[in-house]
Amino acid sequence: MILLGTALLSLPFAHNGELRFIDALFTSTSAVCVTGLIVKDTPVDFTPMGQVIIMLLIQIGGLGYMTAVTFFAVMRRKKIGFRDRLILQESLNYPGMSGLVRFLKIVFAAVFLIEFIGMVILTLRFWCDMPIGNAAWFGIFHAVSAFNNAGFSLFSDNMMSYRGDTVVNLTIPVLILLGGLGYIVLLELYHYRKKEVLRLSTHTKIVLITTAVLTVAGMIMLLSLEWDNPQSFGSLSIYDKILVAWFTSVNYRTAGFNTIDMSLLSDSNLFFSTFFMMVGGSPGGTAGGIKTTAFALALVGVWFTLRGDSNAHIFRRSISAYQINKSYAIIFVASFYILISTVILSEVERLPFLRILFETCSAFATVGLSTGNGGVLSYSALFSDWGKFNIIILMLMGRVGVFAFTIVIVGKAAHSRIKYAEGKIVI
Repeated sequence: MILLGTALLSLPFAHNGELRFIDALFTSTSAVCVTGLIVKDTPVDFTPMGQVIIMLLIQIGGLGYMTAVTFFAVMRRKKIGFRDRLILQESLNYPGMSGLVRFLKIVFAAVFLIEFIGMVILTLRFWCDMPIGNAAWFGIFHAVSAFNNAGFSLFSDNMMSYRGDTVVNLTIPVLILLGGLGYIVLLELYHYRKKEVLRLSTHTKIVLITTAVLTVAGMIMLLSLEWDNPQSFGSLSIYDKILVAWFTSVNYRTAGFNTIDMSLLSDSNLFFSTFFMMVGGSPGGTAGGIKTTAFALALVGVWFTLRGDSNAHIFRRSISAYQINKSYAIIFVASFYILISTVILSEVERLPFLRILFETCSAFATVGLSTGNGGVLSYSALFSDWGKFNIIILMLMGRVGVFAFTIVIVGKAAHSRIKYAEGKIVI
Protein backbone atom coordinates (compact mmCIF):
# COMPACT_ATOMS: atom_id res chain seq x y z
CA MET A 1 0.00 0.00 0.00
CA ILE A 2 2.84 2.38 0.86
CA LEU A 3 4.66 1.71 -2.40
CA LEU A 4 1.42 2.03 -4.39
CA GLY A 5 0.70 5.34 -2.67
CA THR A 6 4.25 6.51 -3.40
CA ALA A 7 3.83 5.69 -7.09
CA LEU A 8 0.47 7.49 -7.31
CA LEU A 9 1.71 10.59 -5.48
CA SER A 10 4.74 10.72 -7.80
CA LEU A 11 2.54 11.04 -10.90
CA PRO A 12 2.39 14.57 -12.40
CA PHE A 13 -1.35 15.05 -11.74
CA ALA A 14 -0.91 14.39 -7.98
CA HIS A 15 1.62 17.05 -6.99
CA ASN A 16 2.72 20.60 -7.75
CA GLY A 17 6.36 21.30 -8.54
CA GLU A 18 9.11 18.79 -7.81
CA LEU A 19 8.44 15.79 -5.58
CA ARG A 20 11.46 13.65 -4.73
CA PHE A 21 11.01 9.89 -4.23
CA ILE A 22 11.95 10.00 -0.54
CA ASP A 23 9.37 12.75 0.08
CA ALA A 24 6.65 10.82 -1.77
CA LEU A 25 7.58 7.68 0.19
CA PHE A 26 7.54 9.64 3.46
CA THR A 27 4.10 11.13 2.72
CA SER A 28 2.62 7.78 1.67
CA THR A 29 4.02 6.04 4.77
CA SER A 30 2.70 8.80 7.03
CA ALA A 31 -0.76 8.45 5.44
CA VAL A 32 -0.97 4.63 5.47
CA CYS A 33 0.42 4.49 9.01
CA VAL A 34 -2.06 7.27 9.96
CA THR A 35 0.71 9.39 11.47
CA GLY A 36 0.44 12.90 10.05
CA LEU A 37 4.10 13.94 9.90
CA ILE A 38 4.69 15.93 6.70
CA VAL A 39 7.73 16.97 4.69
CA LYS A 40 5.54 18.61 2.04
CA ASP A 41 2.74 21.12 2.59
CA THR A 42 -0.40 19.06 1.85
CA PRO A 43 -2.67 21.88 0.52
CA VAL A 44 0.15 23.55 -1.46
CA ASP A 45 2.43 20.80 -2.75
CA PHE A 46 -0.33 18.33 -3.65
CA THR A 47 -3.13 18.84 -6.17
CA PRO A 48 -6.77 18.04 -5.31
CA MET A 49 -6.22 14.58 -6.83
CA GLY A 50 -3.11 14.10 -4.70
CA GLN A 51 -5.12 15.10 -1.63
CA VAL A 52 -7.78 12.50 -2.54
CA ILE A 53 -5.03 9.85 -2.79
CA ILE A 54 -3.72 10.84 0.65
CA MET A 55 -7.23 10.65 2.12
CA LEU A 56 -7.81 7.17 0.65
CA LEU A 57 -4.44 5.99 1.99
CA ILE A 58 -5.44 7.30 5.43
CA GLN A 59 -8.79 5.48 5.27
CA ILE A 60 -7.26 2.16 4.21
CA GLY A 61 -4.43 2.55 6.71
CA GLY A 62 -6.85 3.33 9.53
CA LEU A 63 -9.14 0.39 8.78
CA GLY A 64 -6.24 -1.95 8.19
CA TYR A 65 -5.32 -3.71 4.97
CA MET A 66 -6.90 -7.06 5.88
CA THR A 67 -10.09 -5.37 7.09
CA ALA A 68 -10.53 -3.41 3.85
CA VAL A 69 -9.69 -6.31 1.52
CA THR A 70 -11.92 -8.77 3.39
CA PHE A 71 -14.83 -6.33 3.44
CA PHE A 72 -14.75 -5.89 -0.34
CA ALA A 73 -14.45 -9.65 -0.76
CA VAL A 74 -17.55 -10.10 1.41
CA MET A 75 -19.42 -7.48 -0.62
CA ARG A 76 -18.60 -9.46 -3.77
CA ARG A 77 -19.97 -12.58 -1.98
CA LYS A 78 -16.56 -14.22 -2.14
CA LYS A 79 -15.89 -17.05 0.33
CA ILE A 80 -13.44 -16.12 3.11
CA GLY A 81 -11.01 -18.93 3.92
CA PHE A 82 -10.10 -20.05 7.44
CA ARG A 83 -6.57 -18.65 7.17
CA ASP A 84 -7.90 -15.24 6.11
CA ARG A 85 -10.34 -15.30 9.02
CA LEU A 86 -7.47 -15.95 11.44
CA ILE A 87 -5.48 -13.01 10.03
CA LEU A 88 -8.57 -10.79 10.12
CA GLN A 89 -9.28 -11.82 13.72
CA GLU A 90 -5.75 -10.78 14.71
CA SER A 91 -6.01 -7.55 12.71
CA LEU A 92 -9.26 -6.52 14.45
CA ASN A 93 -8.21 -7.86 17.88
CA TYR A 94 -11.50 -9.79 17.83
CA PRO A 95 -11.89 -12.38 20.62
CA GLY A 96 -12.84 -15.54 18.72
CA MET A 97 -13.97 -16.69 15.27
CA SER A 98 -17.73 -16.70 15.77
CA GLY A 99 -19.51 -13.75 14.15
CA LEU A 100 -16.29 -12.32 12.69
CA VAL A 101 -17.71 -11.38 9.27
CA ARG A 102 -20.81 -9.84 10.87
CA PHE A 103 -18.54 -7.84 13.19
CA LEU A 104 -16.58 -6.65 10.15
CA LYS A 105 -19.75 -5.34 8.49
CA ILE A 106 -20.73 -3.54 11.70
CA VAL A 107 -17.24 -1.99 11.88
CA PHE A 108 -17.56 -0.55 8.38
CA ALA A 109 -21.06 0.75 9.04
CA ALA A 110 -19.91 2.38 12.31
CA VAL A 111 -16.81 3.91 10.71
CA PHE A 112 -18.67 5.54 7.84
CA LEU A 113 -21.56 6.67 10.06
CA ILE A 114 -19.20 8.40 12.52
CA GLU A 115 -17.17 9.93 9.70
CA PHE A 116 -20.35 11.11 7.96
CA ILE A 117 -21.65 12.83 11.11
CA GLY A 118 -18.23 14.46 11.64
CA MET A 119 -18.13 15.53 7.99
CA VAL A 120 -21.56 17.19 8.22
CA ILE A 121 -20.65 19.14 11.37
CA LEU A 122 -17.28 20.29 10.00
CA THR A 123 -18.76 21.16 6.60
CA LEU A 124 -21.38 23.40 8.18
CA ARG A 125 -18.65 25.10 10.24
CA PHE A 126 -16.24 25.58 7.34
CA TRP A 127 -19.11 26.86 5.19
CA CYS A 128 -18.97 30.06 7.26
CA ASP A 129 -15.46 30.69 5.92
CA MET A 130 -15.49 29.31 2.36
CA PRO A 131 -17.81 28.25 -0.52
CA ILE A 132 -19.96 25.17 0.12
CA GLY A 133 -18.00 23.01 -2.34
CA ASN A 134 -14.68 23.70 -0.61
CA ALA A 135 -16.33 23.38 2.81
CA ALA A 136 -17.67 19.91 1.91
CA TRP A 137 -14.25 18.72 0.74
CA PHE A 138 -12.52 20.15 3.83
CA GLY A 139 -15.21 18.55 6.00
CA ILE A 140 -14.76 15.10 4.42
CA PHE A 141 -10.96 15.21 4.52
CA HIS A 142 -10.69 16.37 8.14
CA ALA A 143 -13.39 13.94 9.35
CA VAL A 144 -11.53 10.99 7.78
CA SER A 145 -8.17 12.29 9.02
CA ALA A 146 -9.48 12.82 12.57
CA PHE A 147 -11.36 9.52 13.01
CA ASN A 148 -8.37 7.60 11.67
CA ASN A 149 -6.06 9.53 14.01
CA ALA A 150 -3.95 10.75 11.09
CA GLY A 151 -3.60 14.49 11.75
CA PHE A 152 -3.26 15.49 8.08
CA SER A 153 -4.83 18.90 7.43
CA LEU A 154 -5.74 20.95 4.37
CA PHE A 155 -4.79 24.13 6.25
CA SER A 156 -1.10 25.01 6.05
CA ASP A 157 -1.14 26.05 9.72
CA ASN A 158 -3.02 22.84 10.63
CA MET A 159 -5.90 23.95 12.92
CA MET A 160 -4.25 27.04 14.44
CA SER A 161 -6.74 29.34 12.70
CA TYR A 162 -9.52 27.65 14.71
CA ARG A 163 -7.79 27.79 18.09
CA GLY A 164 -10.76 29.36 19.90
CA ASP A 165 -13.50 27.74 17.82
CA THR A 166 -15.69 25.55 20.04
CA VAL A 167 -17.22 23.48 17.20
CA VAL A 168 -13.87 22.48 15.68
CA ASN A 169 -12.21 21.98 19.07
CA LEU A 170 -14.95 19.58 20.16
CA THR A 171 -15.70 17.75 16.89
CA ILE A 172 -12.16 16.78 15.93
CA PRO A 173 -11.09 15.50 19.40
CA VAL A 174 -14.32 13.49 19.74
CA LEU A 175 -13.66 11.87 16.34
CA ILE A 176 -10.08 11.15 17.43
CA LEU A 177 -11.21 9.57 20.70
CA LEU A 178 -13.85 7.41 18.99
CA GLY A 179 -11.28 6.16 16.48
CA GLY A 180 -8.72 5.52 19.21
CA LEU A 181 -11.00 3.54 21.55
CA GLY A 182 -11.16 0.52 19.25
CA TYR A 183 -14.03 -1.09 17.37
CA ILE A 184 -14.70 -3.72 20.05
CA VAL A 185 -15.18 -1.04 22.72
CA LEU A 186 -17.48 1.03 20.49
CA LEU A 187 -19.63 -1.99 19.66
CA GLU A 188 -19.83 -3.06 23.30
CA LEU A 189 -20.84 0.44 24.41
CA TYR A 190 -23.58 0.41 21.75
CA HIS A 191 -24.96 -2.92 23.00
CA TYR A 192 -24.62 -1.79 26.63
CA ARG A 193 -26.64 1.34 25.91
CA LYS A 194 -29.38 -0.81 24.33
CA LYS A 195 -29.21 -3.05 27.43
CA GLU A 196 -28.21 -6.03 25.28
CA VAL A 197 -25.07 -6.29 27.45
CA LEU A 198 -25.57 -6.07 31.21
CA ARG A 199 -21.91 -5.68 32.21
CA LEU A 200 -19.00 -4.00 30.47
CA SER A 201 -16.00 -6.25 29.92
CA THR A 202 -12.73 -5.76 31.79
CA HIS A 203 -11.09 -4.69 28.53
CA THR A 204 -13.64 -1.92 27.90
CA LYS A 205 -13.42 -0.66 31.48
CA ILE A 206 -9.61 -0.46 31.32
CA VAL A 207 -9.72 1.33 27.96
CA LEU A 208 -12.32 3.91 29.05
CA ILE A 209 -10.76 4.68 32.44
CA THR A 210 -7.18 4.83 31.13
CA THR A 211 -8.21 7.06 28.22
CA ALA A 212 -10.07 9.44 30.55
CA VAL A 213 -7.24 9.58 33.10
CA LEU A 214 -4.55 10.21 30.47
CA THR A 215 -6.62 12.91 28.75
CA VAL A 216 -7.25 14.77 32.02
CA ALA A 217 -3.62 14.29 33.13
CA GLY A 218 -2.41 15.73 29.81
CA MET A 219 -4.65 18.77 30.25
CA ILE A 220 -3.40 19.34 33.81
CA MET A 221 0.21 19.04 32.68
CA LEU A 222 -0.29 21.54 29.85
CA LEU A 223 -2.16 24.06 31.98
CA SER A 224 0.28 23.86 34.90
CA LEU A 225 3.45 24.12 32.82
CA GLU A 226 2.25 26.58 30.16
CA TRP A 227 -0.27 28.82 31.99
CA ASP A 228 2.08 31.82 32.23
CA ASN A 229 4.26 31.02 29.21
CA PRO A 230 3.90 34.17 27.05
CA GLN A 231 4.87 32.22 23.90
CA SER A 232 2.14 29.57 24.21
CA PHE A 233 -0.75 29.95 26.69
CA GLY A 234 0.13 33.24 28.38
CA SER A 235 -1.78 35.57 26.06
CA LEU A 236 -4.92 33.38 25.81
CA SER A 237 -8.15 33.81 27.75
CA ILE A 238 -9.00 31.22 30.44
CA TYR A 239 -11.60 29.59 28.16
CA ASP A 240 -9.12 29.38 25.26
CA LYS A 241 -6.43 27.95 27.56
CA ILE A 242 -8.77 25.14 28.63
CA LEU A 243 -9.88 24.56 25.01
CA VAL A 244 -6.28 24.40 23.73
CA ALA A 245 -5.22 22.12 26.61
CA TRP A 246 -8.14 19.75 25.84
CA PHE A 247 -7.42 19.72 22.11
CA THR A 248 -3.66 19.22 22.58
CA SER A 249 -4.04 16.55 25.27
CA VAL A 250 -6.24 14.41 23.00
CA ASN A 251 -3.82 14.84 20.09
CA TYR A 252 -0.77 14.09 22.28
CA ARG A 253 -1.60 10.40 22.32
CA THR A 254 -3.20 9.62 19.00
CA ALA A 255 -3.32 12.30 16.30
CA GLY A 256 -1.26 15.16 14.90
CA PHE A 257 -3.63 18.13 14.80
CA ASN A 258 -2.48 21.22 16.64
CA THR A 259 -3.97 24.63 17.49
CA ILE A 260 -0.71 26.05 18.90
CA ASP A 261 2.89 26.07 17.68
CA MET A 262 4.40 23.04 19.44
CA SER A 263 7.92 24.52 19.19
CA LEU A 264 6.86 27.26 21.63
CA LEU A 265 6.08 24.81 24.45
CA SER A 266 8.55 24.55 27.33
CA ASP A 267 11.21 21.83 27.27
CA SER A 268 9.66 20.15 30.32
CA ASN A 269 6.31 19.95 28.51
CA LEU A 270 7.90 18.52 25.37
CA PHE A 271 9.70 15.90 27.45
CA PHE A 272 6.65 14.76 29.43
CA SER A 273 4.50 14.75 26.29
CA THR A 274 6.66 11.94 24.87
CA PHE A 275 5.24 9.71 27.63
CA PHE A 276 1.65 10.39 26.48
CA MET A 277 2.63 9.78 22.85
CA MET A 278 4.25 6.47 23.80
CA VAL A 279 1.03 5.21 25.38
CA GLY A 280 -1.08 6.07 22.32
CA GLY A 281 -4.59 4.70 21.80
CA SER A 282 -6.29 1.35 22.36
CA PRO A 283 -6.11 -2.04 20.59
CA GLY A 284 -8.31 -2.68 17.58
CA GLY A 285 -8.62 1.03 16.74
CA THR A 286 -6.92 3.51 14.45
CA ALA A 287 -4.31 4.79 16.93
CA GLY A 288 -0.73 3.69 17.53
CA GLY A 289 1.56 3.55 20.55
CA ILE A 290 2.08 0.76 23.08
CA LYS A 291 -1.70 0.98 23.74
CA THR A 292 -3.65 2.00 26.84
CA THR A 293 -4.21 -1.62 27.88
CA ALA A 294 -0.47 -2.45 27.93
CA PHE A 295 0.19 0.68 29.99
CA ALA A 296 -2.62 -0.12 32.44
CA LEU A 297 -1.61 -3.79 32.86
CA ALA A 298 1.99 -2.75 33.49
CA LEU A 299 0.80 -0.43 36.27
CA VAL A 300 -1.33 -3.23 37.72
CA GLY A 301 1.66 -5.57 37.61
CA VAL A 302 3.92 -3.04 39.33
CA TRP A 303 1.32 -2.36 42.03
CA PHE A 304 0.83 -6.02 42.95
CA THR A 305 4.58 -6.72 42.75
CA LEU A 306 5.29 -3.92 45.22
CA ARG A 307 2.61 -5.37 47.51
CA GLY A 308 4.21 -8.81 47.25
CA ASP A 309 1.04 -10.32 45.78
CA SER A 310 1.44 -12.66 42.80
CA ASN A 311 -2.31 -12.74 42.05
CA ALA A 312 -2.84 -9.54 40.06
CA HIS A 313 -6.46 -8.57 39.49
CA ILE A 314 -8.60 -5.60 38.52
CA PHE A 315 -12.37 -5.05 38.57
CA ARG A 316 -12.67 -8.43 40.34
CA ARG A 317 -11.06 -10.20 37.40
CA SER A 318 -7.69 -11.96 37.51
CA ILE A 319 -4.95 -10.90 35.12
CA SER A 320 -2.61 -13.61 33.83
CA ALA A 321 1.12 -13.28 34.42
CA TYR A 322 1.67 -13.71 30.66
CA GLN A 323 -0.40 -10.60 29.84
CA ILE A 324 1.47 -8.51 32.40
CA ASN A 325 4.86 -9.79 31.19
CA LYS A 326 3.82 -9.08 27.60
CA SER A 327 3.00 -5.50 28.61
CA TYR A 328 6.44 -5.14 30.21
CA ALA A 329 8.05 -6.52 27.05
CA ILE A 330 6.12 -4.15 24.76
CA ILE A 331 7.12 -1.12 26.85
CA PHE A 332 10.76 -2.21 27.03
CA VAL A 333 11.12 -2.99 23.31
CA ALA A 334 9.30 0.20 22.27
CA SER A 335 11.53 2.30 24.54
CA PHE A 336 14.60 0.56 23.13
CA TYR A 337 13.62 1.31 19.50
CA ILE A 338 12.86 4.96 20.28
CA LEU A 339 16.03 5.61 22.29
CA ILE A 340 18.30 3.93 19.73
CA SER A 341 16.70 5.88 16.87
CA THR A 342 16.90 9.14 18.82
CA VAL A 343 20.59 8.70 19.65
CA ILE A 344 21.48 7.74 16.08
CA LEU A 345 19.50 10.64 14.56
CA SER A 346 20.92 13.19 16.99
CA GLU A 347 24.47 12.11 16.13
CA VAL A 348 23.90 11.97 12.37
CA GLU A 349 21.67 15.03 11.95
CA ARG A 350 23.41 17.17 14.61
CA LEU A 351 20.11 18.66 15.80
CA PRO A 352 18.76 19.23 19.35
CA PHE A 353 18.25 15.94 21.21
CA LEU A 354 14.86 16.83 22.76
CA ARG A 355 13.34 17.88 19.42
CA ILE A 356 14.51 14.61 17.84
CA LEU A 357 13.16 12.59 20.79
CA PHE A 358 9.79 14.30 20.34
CA GLU A 359 9.83 13.51 16.60
CA THR A 360 10.81 9.85 17.01
CA CYS A 361 8.13 9.27 19.67
CA SER A 362 5.58 10.95 17.41
CA ALA A 363 6.61 8.74 14.49
CA PHE A 364 6.74 5.47 16.43
CA ALA A 365 3.40 6.08 18.15
CA THR A 366 1.93 7.29 14.81
CA VAL A 367 0.91 10.56 16.48
CA GLY A 368 2.03 13.17 13.96
CA LEU A 369 2.69 16.10 16.30
CA SER A 370 5.95 17.91 15.63
CA THR A 371 7.93 20.91 16.81
CA GLY A 372 8.15 21.93 13.14
CA ASN A 373 10.94 22.96 10.80
CA GLY A 374 10.45 26.67 11.45
CA GLY A 375 7.67 26.79 8.86
CA VAL A 376 4.59 24.65 8.21
CA LEU A 377 6.39 21.31 7.82
CA SER A 378 7.34 18.71 10.43
CA TYR A 379 10.77 18.63 12.06
CA SER A 380 11.58 15.64 9.82
CA ALA A 381 11.80 18.05 6.87
CA LEU A 382 15.18 19.16 8.29
CA PHE A 383 16.53 15.59 8.21
CA SER A 384 18.73 14.10 5.54
CA ASP A 385 17.31 11.38 3.27
CA TRP A 386 18.73 8.76 5.63
CA GLY A 387 17.10 10.49 8.61
CA LYS A 388 13.75 10.59 6.82
CA PHE A 389 14.07 6.88 6.03
CA ASN A 390 14.67 6.21 9.73
CA ILE A 391 11.42 8.02 10.56
CA ILE A 392 9.65 6.00 7.83
CA ILE A 393 10.78 2.75 9.49
CA LEU A 394 9.59 4.00 12.88
CA MET A 395 6.14 4.88 11.48
CA LEU A 396 5.84 1.46 9.83
CA MET A 397 7.02 -0.26 13.01
CA GLY A 398 4.51 1.64 15.12
CA ARG A 399 1.58 0.83 12.83
CA VAL A 400 2.42 -2.86 12.40
CA GLY A 401 2.91 -3.23 16.14
CA VAL A 402 5.93 -3.72 18.39
CA PHE A 403 5.44 -7.46 18.86
CA ALA A 404 4.65 -8.22 15.22
CA PHE A 405 7.59 -6.17 13.93
CA THR A 406 10.01 -7.72 16.42
CA ILE A 407 8.85 -11.29 15.71
CA VAL A 408 9.58 -10.69 12.01
CA ILE A 409 13.19 -9.90 13.01
CA VAL A 410 13.91 -12.47 15.75
CA GLY A 411 11.37 -15.17 14.83
CA LYS A 412 9.09 -17.10 17.18
CA ALA A 413 10.66 -19.50 19.66
CA ALA A 414 10.00 -23.20 19.17
CA HIS A 415 7.84 -24.78 21.86
CA SER A 416 10.06 -26.48 24.42
CA ARG A 417 9.07 -29.66 26.27
CA ILE A 418 11.90 -29.16 28.77
CA LYS A 419 11.61 -27.20 32.00
CA TYR A 420 14.82 -26.47 33.87
CA ALA A 421 15.24 -26.32 37.63
CA GLU A 422 14.42 -22.87 39.00
CA GLY A 423 17.42 -20.63 39.62
CA LYS A 424 17.51 -18.26 42.58
CA ILE A 425 18.54 -14.71 41.66
CA VAL A 426 18.87 -11.79 44.05
CA ILE A 427 17.06 -8.62 42.90
